[in-house]
Amino acid sequence: MRIGAHNNVHSEQGALRGEHPGRSRNPVIKVHDLAWLEFEKPDLVAAEAFAQAFGFQTVARTADELHLRGADAGAPCVLIRRGPQTRFRGVAFIAPDAVDVHTLAEANRTAAEPLPESLGGLSVQLTDPGGIPVKVVAGLHELPELPAQPPHTFNVGREAVRVNATQRPPRTPAVVQRLGHVVMQSAKYLEALNWYLDNLGLIVSDFLYFPGQRGRGPTMSFIRCDRGSVPSDHHTLALALGPASRYVHSAYQVSDLDALAAGGEYLCDRGYFRSWGIGRHIQGSQLFDYWRDPDGFLVEHFADGDMFDDTLEPGWAPFTASGLAQWGPPATADFLGTSPKHARHEVISMITGLREKNEFDVKRLIGLLKVATS
Repeated sequence: MRIGAHNNVHSEQGALRGEHPGRSRNPVIKVHDLAWLEFEKPDLVAAEAFAQAFGFQTVARTADELHLRGADAGAPCVLIRRGPQTRFRGVAFIAPDAVDVHTLAEANRTAAEPLPESLGGLSVQLTDPGGIPVKVVAGLHELPELPAQPPHTFNVGREAVRVNATQRPPRTPAVVQRLGHVVMQSAKYLEALNWYLDNLGLIVSDFLYFPGQRGRGPTMSFIRCDRGSVPSDHHTLALALGPASRYVHSAYQVSDLDALAAGGEYLCDRGYFRSWGIGRHIQGSQLFDYWRDPDGFLVEHFADGDMFDDTLEPGWAPFTASGLAQWGPPATADFLGTSPKHARHEVISMITGLREKNEFDVKRLIGLLKVATS
């Protein structure tokens, strides 16, 4: 039995009659998780220095390639190749079996190909409707688990568990456990959303809509993997309507608030830029802390996120800047993309988006501009 969103399980509102159901009736396959993200950067030395301060471990390093991992067992979660400019090169999802990769390839009239020996396994290369490269992989070499960040013992409320002992979180890099989710923007949002649901079997946890525009449908979705009765992250992929198809940010799990906060102090001490944090989100409930890497990419430490099985239906809420967090500082201009540093790029992107044939029109532009001030 599915649990409705309207009963305050995770959102104050559920769907109205006729609104998007948030899942496909007959998906081609059901992926189980993210595998990795791919980037291109001109300076791998600076990229690796930030990565280690952020809490990644280096798996492989050559003159032209850098593989980064978390402490959990599995494949590398970030692949960086040397290139003439900084850019996002796509996302890879893990399928349960090689048969799923072949099934998906056949459904999309393409072929599965072996991955490099350093990664192992099989891959099918696709492109979503917005032009984002998407791989689906299976049969990867599994890297062994690394030591985790030791959890703290907390005195909570009236329970005194820690007695005659102090609490001294070290100011060291937070240990990244794993890649949790990626957030992307698409000028063909609804088409891309349905593509991910139909091809990869993802399901929506929460929809957001522009203030005053619910009747036109959602403009952001937080989407999880469908593992049946096995709980999955509230969102593995978040997708938002915008003037261009692009990477927005990615999030990496750390053990707890102390690891997130002390790791943030370590990054501050080394001159890295905090974009927004520390706070707790509403959709997904994660504790969060956002940083800019040397190339300007936005990356997030998170802890204590929601886990849903397949019984929960999507929640619905207005898309507002103030609705992005339960507590913490207000969302910054840097995070929202409204700072002077980003303004020129955003204006050009909006003008270009309005000229092209997609889902981003003048009314949607007005709705998007309201988000930052609502």
